[in-house]
Amino acid sequence: MGLLDDALCAYGGLDRWRQLKEFTVHISIDGSLFVGKGKSGLLKDIVAEGCTQSQSVRFTGFTAPDRRGLYRPNRVAIETLGGRLLEERANPWEAFPGLADETRWDDLHLLFFCGFSVWNWLTTPFLLAHAGVETEELPQWREGRPDWRRLRAVFPRDFVTHSPEQIFYFDGAGLQRRTDCQFVDTRGTRIAHYSWAHQAFSNILLPTLRQSLLVRPDGTIVRKPAFVDIEIFDASFA
Repeated sequence: MGLLDDALCAYGGLDRWRQLKEFTVHISIDGSLFVGKGKSGLLKDIVAEGCTQSQSVRFTGFTAPDRRGLYRPNRVAIETLGGRLLEERANPWEAFPGLADETRWDDLHLLFFCGFSVWNWLTTPFLLAHAGVETEELPQWREGRPDWRRLRAVFPRDFVTHSPEQIFYFDGAGLQRRTDCQFVDTRGTRIAHYSWAHQAFSNILLPTLRQSLLVRPDGTIVRKPAFVDIEIFDASFA
C-alpha cells in the first residue's frame, strides 16, 4: 500500500470514516498567535461539534459561556445559546486579515480561523482522500526514528484550509506527526504543525496534543512560545 492508504488504515480506515456523520470534541485552543490578536484565553474550555464530511463546526462557549459560534466556509455567526443572532459575516475568507503580527482580529475573524482549523485537524488524514485533493509521496525526512514518510497535498481552490499546498509527515506506524504549510497572508507565514499523544475515540484515532510552530526564513523552527497550542480532552464520532 502507499503512504496515504497506510495512514487511513492507521486512523481507523476510510470505510469506517465514511460511515460517520458528526464529531464532538472538548478542546482548548490558545498560543502566542491569540496573544498578539488580543484573543488569548477565550477558547481554553469549549465544545466543538461538526460534520465529518463537510466543513461545518459549532462552538459552544465561544468567547463566553452563554454564546456559540457557527462556522461554514461561506458564513460565520455568533449567537446566544437560545439562538438569537448577535453578529455574522458572509464570505469570511475575503475579510480575514491573515496572521501578520500587526493585524488585530475581531471575534468573527477568530471564529473563522478556529472553524476551518479545527475541522482540518479533526479530519486529517481522511481529508486527503477528498475528491479533488492531489497527493504525491515525497522522499523520507530525518526527524523522527525511523525516518518520517512525507506526502505532498494540493487542495482544490474551494477547499478552506491553511494553505493550498501542504506537506504531511507520518511515522513508521502511519501516524501524522507534522504538517508544513505557508499561510496566504502579507508575510507568507510558514508553520510547522506537530501532533502527538494519539488516542482512539469511537474507533477513530486522534492526536490529543498539537502545536503549531513558526518557521523562520532559514527553515529553523521557533520552539517556544507555541504559535498555537491545542489540547483535546475528550472526543466522540457518530
